Amino acid sequence: MNDQNRTAWVDVAKGVSILLVVTMYSAYNTGEYTGGVGFLHYVIGFATPFRMPEFFLISGLFLSRVIDRPWRSYADRRIVHYFYFYLVWAFIMIALKVGVYGASPTEMAHDYALALVEPYGVLWFVYLLGVFGAVIKLCRQIRIPHWIVVSTAAVLQMAHVVSPSYIVQQFAAYFVFYYAGYVFSPLVFRVAAWAQENRSGAAQGLAAWALANGLLVFSPGFEVLPTHTQMGYAAFPPVHLALALAGAVALCVFAALVCQRPATNWLRWLGEHSLVVYLAFTIPMSLFRAFALWSGIITQTGPLSAAVLVVSVVTPIALFWIVKRSSFGGFLFERPDWARINAASRFAGSNLSGVDRSLGRVAR
Repeated sequence: MNDQNRTAWVDVAKGVSILLVVTMYSAYNTGEYTGGVGFLHYVIGFATPFRMPEFFLISGLFLSRVIDRPWRSYADRRIVHYFYFYLVWAFIMIALKVGVYGASPTEMAHDYALALVEPYGVLWFVYLLGVFGAVIKLCRQIRIPHWIVVSTAAVLQMAHVVSPSYIVQQFAAYFVFYYAGYVFSPLVFRVAAWAQENRSGAAQGLAAWALANGLLVFSPGFEVLPTHTQMGYAAFPPVHLALALAGAVALCVFAALVCQRPATNWLRWLGEHSLVVYLAFTIPMSLFRAFALWSGIITQTGPLSAAVLVVSVVTPIALFWIVKRSSFGGFLFERPDWARINAASRFAGSNLSGVDRSLGRVAR
């Protein structure tokens, strides 16, 4: 598989991932206020085992290319990069969600200070990417064998750790997938290459996976509620872990099969700019949902969830294009020089591919 095809399928997979994430928040946010469930709740129900694991696994695929860089260079790309955007967008969200309700500057400062140690809202994903990057670099430095890290991370994931600290809880739930993307990336790329060379067999494998995943998720015990999904047999910890990894690989295979089709170019572009969407989607999501319910133009959970999904994806893209073509707001999606600890990183993005490029796109 050449570098162009490798980049294409990773971007498509990331595009699918960001769509699933925004779909989940759109459905559950709408369900919270309507008290009902719609068809997107069942789509997300099917994707529950692998929705976030896929995002983390893809994010770790190209880590091996930079893991041995000097700390200064590595930290700039894999740690400072994420925390810069986290801090910028946490401030914006706190100002909009707290400040507009008349909170005092002191109260806002308190919330922002708390956000330094406890991730704010949906930005926990961006926060955690920086934490994961630091932890894996440390593990590499002190030469902890991969099998020990993978085994420990798998145990933490299956343990369903409950902690007063949200970052500890989410670290335990998702570190194994990010690390798996890093350490098993050669295997994932071989599977994707095999899929492109054996399309019929890969399609049959995807069908078998989808059937197994659906049967285990929608088995006895399954319940879809306005704000979350209770899986059936898939909720059993070892099964959940297995389905998460299988689903993440399955989406990679799917992306490898469709990435060369012109009809998926939009999905590839979305994957390249997935962090742009992730950073900004919750603001239009909440505003549009509130307006739709207030005005009565859409009140049914299913149609409203779908409309919220479209607005939540399109609005950040529109904002990105406006900022890109104006002289104001560049800091929203571009890391300024003062926020870099490695000056050379400003020019490194042009040589990045795959996930490094898709996550680094907002840094140029």
